Formats: sequence, structure tokens, C-alpha cells
Amino acid sequence: MYKINPDRNSPWNDLPELPIEKELYYSVEILEELVESKAALARLQGRSAAIPNQGILINTISLQEAKASSAIENIFTTDDELYRAYSTGKTDFVNGPVKEIIRYQEALWTGMKYIQENNLFDAAYCIKIYQKIKQTTDNLRPPFAQIVIRQGGSGINAGSIIYTPPRGKEIVEKKLNNLLNFMNDDEAFKVDPLLKMAIGHFQFEAIHPFRDGNGRTGRVFNIHYLTKKGLLDWPILFLSRYIIENKHEYYRRLSAVSQQGDWENWILYMLRAVRTTSAITYNKINDIISAKDAMLSVIEKDTDIMRPEQITQMIFIQPYTKVKHLTDKGIYAENTARNYLNRLSEMGILEKITIQGHHYYLNLELNRILSE
Repeated sequence: MYKINPDRNSPWNDLPELPIEKELYYSVEILEELVESKAALARLQGRSAAIPNQGILINTISLQEAKASSAIENIFTTDDELYRAYSTGKTDFVNGPVKEIIRYQEALWTGMKYIQENNLFDAAYCIKIYQKIKQTTDNLRPPFAQIVIRQGGSGINAGSIIYTPPRGKEIVEKKLNNLLNFMNDDEAFKVDPLLKMAIGHFQFEAIHPFRDGNGRTGRVFNIHYLTKKGLLDWPILFLSRYIIENKHEYYRRLSAVSQQGDWENWILYMLRAVRTTSAITYNKINDIISAKDAMLSVIEKDTDIMRPEQITQMIFIQPYTKVKHLTDKGIYAENTARNYLNRLSEMGILEKITIQGHHYYLNLELNRILSE
């Protein structure tokens, strides 16, 4: 029997530690969904591993994930603004929502590097992700921080407290360490990785270890856990898309665990998110590969552009290409790069956009695929 939260207005210091009882997450419906979700994720992993230049996916898909995850927190921007800012390589000078989204993407890479070097999830990992997302030196939430979760929107219950996370001396640290031990130790806690990810994500959100940014930090944690378990080579699962499209159910299922002990429907929700977004990402990869091959064929057949494969690779790494991207890689001299990009623009492969004297070349097909 799961000990639920008796009073949403008081800190849930009795949040049960992990592991939870097997009966709470072991049902025929969960097992059936688990099989489907693992198959979809394996198909995505197999397809992405077949691509020689993973950079084609890493920049584009991870930025889309960052955009969707930030939208869950009501941080919005357009694809056009996001990709154009990212293409400059000068993210320190970007402001507003675009900067927040790029920080999320940077957190994906910061965490990947940390896991590769340390081979475990610990409090330092969580703090590093949080600090990167929020651009802060803040640490774990102190006992005196009166953090509560309030109802959003503009309805009759807007602003009312719907959850109060644990609070007190060393309580957050103790519960976070229990969660991390559960995620790291596969000998003591023999739970399928996808189930463990779903259980761990609820626990992280319930602990709410930071003053802000917990949702985004927890979603980065999800993707890194899948990569550490070898279910993905790179953080390319577009998981936040499902959550933003089913946002009300996401929060409803979280609340149902704390208030009713309904783990089954929470886990089914997360497994469906993995299955659905694996299929979406798989299809996007296929569309990107097909578009790239078609463009390469046209460039090789209808132009005298030197090194056609390299320029085709470059215009698919991100939607916006600049002359500098080609010269920095040593592919062409500046005038040659400019002439070739202009040629592709004349052919309708790229669209030349000039903003404040700076020239950008938009890959129309890649931009269309990513925006679908």
C-alpha cells in the first residue's frame, strides 16, 4: 500500500522512499505497453545508429526537445528565432525565451559529458544541470525556502496550493540521495530501465530539489538515463513533445500518484510518451535522410559544386547555414562558400535571408520537417 500525501498544504516529508512495491507498477497493461515502448525505442536507436554523421540529428532534434520542454514551463519562441540565434554561435548575447531554450540544450550536453566522465547520477550532476538551465550558482533548495506548487491558469482555483514538496534540515538531500541510489544500482533494484525512468521522474518532481527549473532538470535527467542505459546513443528522443501535447494529463497523473497512489496510470502515461515520441523521431529521421539524399543527388547532377557531399552535410546540421560554418570547417574559402550558398538559394534548395546586414541560408526542407 502506497502512503499518499494527506495534506497538499503541508510539506510531504513522508514521501515514501524508493523502491516502491512491485505490485504498484507490475500489471498486464503496463507489461504490454512496456513491450511496445521498448520496441519503438529500439527501432529509433537502430535507425539513428545507421547515420554516419550524427550531427545531423543532434543539433536539430535536441533543439526541438529543448523548445518543447521549455514550452511546458510557458517559455515560448518560434523555430525561426531559435535556429537563427543558434546558428550565430554567440548564444551569450541572446536574450529572452531563446536564451532559456538554448541553455536547456547546453544542459543536455553538459550532463552527457558529466555522465561519460563519472558514470553515475549524483547530486553534483543534478546541481550542474539545474545551474546550467537557470544560469545560477544556486544549490539545492534550503529548508527555509517556502516552495509550494500552485494551480495555474485563470479558473476559479487558480493560485491555490496543489502540492507542497518535502522541507526541512537535510530532508531534500536524503530523499534525493535515495532516488539517485535507486537509479544507479541495478543489482539491488532490478527494475526495467523504462519503468525505472518513469518511477524516478515522479520522485524527482515530488522531491522538487530546487527553487525553480525542476521540470526541465527532471526531463534532462530522463534523456540522460536512457542514454546511460544504452537505449539511445545520443539525447535525440523528442520526449517533451508528448508532454506538451498532453500537458494537463501529465500534471493530473503526477497528482494522482501523490493523492491516490495511482502509479499504474502514471507509468502508462510515461511509457506511451516514449512509444509515441520514438515513432515521431524515427519518422523525422527518415524524412531528413530522404531529403538529404534527394538534395545531394540534385547538387551532384545539376551543378559543378566541389565537394557536394560536404556542403550537403553542412546544410543539414541545422536549418540555418552561414558562410562562416563552411569556412570554419575548412571546406571552402569565403568567396567560394558564399557563391555556392547563393547558387543553392537560386535553385530553391536554400532561402537567403538578410537581417541587419547578416546573411543566413535557410534549408527549407529541413525546416519543414522539423516544424511538423
